Amino acid sequence: MKEMLKVAMPKGRIYKQASKLFRSAGLPVPEEIDESRRLIIPVPELNMEFIMAKPVDVPTYVEYGVADIGVVGKDVLMEENRNVYELLDLGIARCRMSVIGLPDWEPVLYPRVATKYPNVASQFFREKGQQVEVIKLNGSIELAPLIGLADRIVDMVETGQTLRENGLVEQEVLFPITSRLIANRVSYRMKNESIQALCDLLQDTIAQKA
Repeated sequence: MKEMLKVAMPKGRIYKQASKLFRSAGLPVPEEIDESRRLIIPVPELNMEFIMAKPVDVPTYVEYGVADIGVVGKDVLMEENRNVYELLDLGIARCRMSVIGLPDWEPVLYPRVATKYPNVASQFFREKGQQVEVIKLNGSIELAPLIGLADRIVDMVETGQTLRENGLVEQEVLFPITSRLIANRVSYRMKNESIQALCDLLQDTIAQKA
């Protein structure tokens, strides 16, 4: 890979799994990046520079070209709907987007739905022909049906442990979620050789793990 690649990486669990995948592909990504307070971390031996970002901001950085490529969950891609290329399903950070509620929930007219993903939720219910009021929340979504703020919620589910501990149940799965490798459209043309080489390495590694 010749050109320097700027890579937007999400902090947290996705980074831990993505860095493990990169290392399995022979790319020595430092393990300690996620614990560092540094926001821009050059890795000269890979000819890469990592931009550590909040997961929700990764597609924005890539769309505007401050990062050439990025790693992001499918949930964020669908909610943000940014103008980027989706290159590869990395098969990591598996979970699902679900409609969740109390076990005794019964349909009501114009129900309220709380979520971090208002665009995803609105589209889902619109396609089902259901009119709902979507309430945007930023954290502790599970609280909404417990205190009467919302009839149901739309949120990510990984193990379901939090739901069980709060007496909630999954009612419907919207779609499965994994993390994806995305690219800026201009970068994909200008740095195609480098980006494609990285894609090939990762794809081979993913295939070997399958």
